[in-house]
Amino acid sequence: MAKATSPIFLLLILVIQSSTTLSVKSNTTIIETTCKTTNYYHLCVSALKSDPRSPTADTKGLAAIMVGVGMKSATTTATYIAGNHTAAATNDTVLKKVFKDCSDKYTLAADSLRLTVQDLDDEDYDYAYMHVLAAEDYPNVCRNIFRRAKGLVYPVEIRRREVSLRRICGVVSGILDRLAE
Repeated sequence: MAKATSPIFLLLILVIQSSTTLSVKSNTTIIETTCKTTNYYHLCVSALKSDPRSPTADTKGLAAIMVGVGMKSATTTATYIAGNHTAAATNDTVLKKVFKDCSDKYTLAADSLRLTVQDLDDEDYDYAYMHVLAAEDYPNVCRNIFRRAKGLVYPVEIRRREVSLRRICGVVSGILDRLAE
């Protein structure tokens, strides 16, 4: 004999489903509103929506997620450049030094972004902003190292990665501006 489903049970399921939908929709609005304060709206929205922590994050949490995206970018670029350093011709000491110095700069960028996470936890947004600006500037130093080395051309892939990190840091700066209001 089949039991009839209780109307209260059905109402409970409907309420739970509605609140979950509203929560996700509400956070999508927070992501979009937050990203509108940045110079790279589409990058911001794409990065935040692809992170599983975003649906439950507040604005400070969204900033931390973007900082993590920047740390990953800086770290993978440092590793990529270090791989070129080891693959460089053994007799080209200038090229090896340039790759090593550039790899070190991207490592410093990642370190600056790690400090930004602590600054966010402490709600010290001025220091967070300063560390993001430092992370954004380290790749410029890499480019300048290539420029000073006679006969070397700044590799296209490193340039692409530099632009990417600069944009990510720009997004973080825009979110920090929103937090400091």
